[in-house]
Amino acid sequence: MKITGLSLGYGERLIVDSVDLEIRQGSLTVIVGPNGSGKSTLLRGMSRLLRPRAGTVHLDGVDIADVSSTDLARRLALLPQAPVTPQGLTVGDLVARGRFPHRAWYQRWSDADDDAVRRALTRVDLLDRSADQVSELSGGQRQRAWLAMVLAQDTDHLLLDEPTTYLDLAHAVEVMSLARDIAHESSRTVVGVLHDLTLAARFADHMVVLSAGQIVATGSPDEVVTSALLAEVFGLRAEVITVDGAPAVVPTRHR
Repeated sequence: MKITGLSLGYGERLIVDSVDLEIRQGSLTVIVGPNGSGKSTLLRGMSRLLRPRAGTVHLDGVDIADVSSTDLARRLALLPQAPVTPQGLTVGDLVARGRFPHRAWYQRWSDADDDAVRRALTRVDLLDRSADQVSELSGGQRQRAWLAMVLAQDTDHLLLDEPTTYLDLAHAVEVMSLARDIAHESSRTVVGVLHDLTLAARFADHMVVLSAGQIVATGSPDEVVTSALLAEVFGLRAEVITVDGAPAVVPTRHR
């Protein structure tokens, strides 16, 4: 995925300003930044939910502005922030919705669709809960069910907007570990937006830091997460220590 000169906004407000970014295939890229920096807006532009004021987003060399909605849905899947599940929907039915881009309205459910749903449920360890209602799941299981839906969509590019929102730390670690494994094992391009810097640094292969709608740093977690950057971009006084090979942020007390 390649982003060139991308500018995005709402009404008169410019939120993302002339962003250039190349996302690596087979890796987990995490976008971080202060509240209001444009993280989710950038993801909306990358998924064509928001029309750019300028610039382009290319998937495999093709401008997403030039492809049909169905073709784009076969190339790219988006998991929105805090998705709302309709009442009474089972886990299996939710995941089956990921197959919609691959089926015309007149086509019947196929063995290939069945296999895709089963693989996705197995990947997130929810195959035995497929007949249960989504509302009966724990927070972590519910997020894994939504992740299974975008996996069943069977795209090469996955965009995850705050996939750990409202999750406790154990479930957040579970979801991020799964996102990284998906990228590495299937050579997919996975992009996530996170607020938690330590969680991002623990699982990301590549980090992108946004501030006021512009990229201020990119690179590996070791390169990006520094005390100087935390102070400059987040206004945070903190030490950065290494835990199990990854940087971790430890805020210092204000005296």
